[in-house]
Amino acid sequence: QRMDLLFLLAIVTVAIVLLFDYTNGFHDAANIVATVIASRAMTPAQAVVIVGVFEFLGPLLGGTAVADTIGGFVRMDDVAPLLSLSILLCGLIGAIAWNLATWYFGIPSSSSHALVGGLIGAVVVSVGADHVVWGFAELADGRLTGIVKVLAALVLSPVIGFWVGFAMHRLLNGLLMAANPAANARLRGLQFITAAGLAFAHGANDAQKSMGILTLALLLGGFIPSFDVPFWVMLACASAITLGILSGGWRIVRTLGFAIYRVRPIHALGSQLTSAGVIMAASLGGAPVSTTHVVATSIMGIGASERPRAVRWAKAKDIATTWIVTIPGAALVAIQAYALVNLFLGGKA
Repeated sequence: QRMDLLFLLAIVTVAIVLLFDYTNGFHDAANIVATVIASRAMTPAQAVVIVGVFEFLGPLLGGTAVADTIGGFVRMDDVAPLLSLSILLCGLIGAIAWNLATWYFGIPSSSSHALVGGLIGAVVVSVGADHVVWGFAELADGRLTGIVKVLAALVLSPVIGFWVGFAMHRLLNGLLMAANPAANARLRGLQFITAAGLAFAHGANDAQKSMGILTLALLLGGFIPSFDVPFWVMLACASAITLGILSGGWRIVRTLGFAIYRVRPIHALGSQLTSAGVIMAASLGGAPVSTTHVVATSIMGIGASERPRAVRWAKAKDIATTWIVTIPGAALVAIQAYALVNLFLGGKA
């Protein structure tokens, strides 16, 4: 009976991981298409087709470095399979609930932060803080690992996005100083390439987070012998995030495309180049970053480079506040989910 329950829980966990992956794509669709639509480089239909294709290729061709990082920041090899799968399930529920709530209110929060917060909350409340790989001791030895590596990537990437966006706009302005207004048509055309690059980078980073959690679930349930991402997991996560992207969270397009700074073709191209470069570099280094953060701060950096007073900093402050509350918010939802799952399983979790 316990094995039947474990198998059932494993199926539910796999389904919930893929649901999280779907909501991640759904939530982040706006990050990728906001600037191409705001600058009128593509119609929404064109944007969704191009983004969908390259989003699908990203997880399949982008390696598994981020999946390895995400799969390694909680340590549950000494926890019973039933309990460990219950913990993962509750962490995912916390992240999904947060994604849907912030999407509903049109707030561009981070799916990555939500996932980290949800898992920390579920692990700490169930088996204790010592089962989270915090990474502080390793940091003293000069090594980045665990939560420290995850948080460093999530905190530094928006700062890098801002300043690279700032520099990118100065560079593009210098190159196009003598250009006439007809250059806007070429800038719009180039966005077919940069939007594809951003979609590929997003898939290579974000879908890997779900790949890491799904592989961890299979390992903890005893279904695979070691932490190696199976090809079917890559395929399933690539499909789920692409379906999410195609469904589109269009509420957030308004915030990123119009509410921070008035985006014209030169700004859109700079933002896409900046975001794709920062996210792809992070993916290759195994650092999970938030596409939402990087895209939003690249637009702020571009605006600050051109007309700082025209940047709607009040909107930026709203977004920053959401970033700060996401980890504890998702953690609290995960803790409540754990209480309910434990009740449902009759205290077996």
